[in-house]
Amino acid sequence: MDVGARPAGETTTPPRGTAAPAVDPVAPGDARIAPEPLPQGATDAERLAALRERAATRRRSPQRRRRTRRGAILFLALIAPNLLAILVFSYYPAIYNIGLSFFDWDFVEPVPEFVGTENYTSLFTDPEFGQVLLNTLVFSAVSVIGSIAGGLLLGSLLATKVPFTGLAQTMAFAPHMLPGAAVGILWLFMFDPNYGLSRWLFSLFGLTSPDWTTTSDWSLWAITIAYTWQRLGFVTVICYTAILDLPGDVYEAAALDGASGWSLFRHMTLPLLRPITFFLSITGIISAAQTFDIISIMTGGGPGTSSSTLSWMVYEEAFKNFDIGRASAAATVLLVILLVITWVQVRYSQKQGADA
Repeated sequence: MDVGARPAGETTTPPRGTAAPAVDPVAPGDARIAPEPLPQGATDAERLAALRERAATRRRSPQRRRRTRRGAILFLALIAPNLLAILVFSYYPAIYNIGLSFFDWDFVEPVPEFVGTENYTSLFTDPEFGQVLLNTLVFSAVSVIGSIAGGLLLGSLLATKVPFTGLAQTMAFAPHMLPGAAVGILWLFMFDPNYGLSRWLFSLFGLTSPDWTTTSDWSLWAITIAYTWQRLGFVTVICYTAILDLPGDVYEAAALDGASGWSLFRHMTLPLLRPITFFLSITGIISAAQTFDIISIMTGGGPGTSSSTLSWMVYEEAFKNFDIGRASAAATVLLVILLVITWVQVRYSQKQGADA
């Protein structure tokens, strides 16, 4: 009898400090073929590579491939309508507009004439184009700053639980619910130098109301005030909701330390609302740059180009001057500006997410 022999049925215990060979168990009755055991004496890296290869082989099984294929088909079927709508109504018009900016066309000639960058050259060398760009910048900047400042103020007041809070919220949001044409008509009457509200307000101080919509000195400010008032409701609701979500215990602790209301607003509310105000700034600039209806109702871009913006210039070049190529070039410039602004917003959002 061999001295080193062990009784039948007794398992061999590996020496202390030696790892037991890994075994990939297969349940009884499993139709799969039992995998080969991992090689003995292999390093940890070799064992890990073998396990990864085995897992990849299982993932490539016919059943898994069919499930993955069905999931992909379902995903494409769900997003196809929205994707098709975006392609047809957003990307295709934008690409077509960029193409038209290199042609000379007036709606009459059956075939547009290719002129290269002539439309852009004509646009950038036109003194009126510089005035239009400046008007767009002033209109966007003033309306955004005014709406955010007013929205923060009204939102803070509403958050203090003033009487009739529900009614105050409704009245604050009401201007945003009005269409731009209605806002333009409303403010056109308010700015009337003979019967408007502005005449009465100026008369209280012994002053004469200016001709807001018919003089080049005031027409841009008239449409800016009207648009700012319309957007104020949206900004107020956003700021009010954001202020309610701020941590109240921090404010209570600061108030116990003797911080004044202005100090709390300046050193706590404004920094905490910085992402919200940045979002409102970007969306406000984009919305202001696309404003058309208020300008059309109140001033028609005039007198001259005193209240004309890029969006209004596109309309005039296309449907008054019938210069489709030049209108497309102006629209492309506006598109590039808005894309840059959107890119800045995306980069800022990504940075905020990474910092969080």
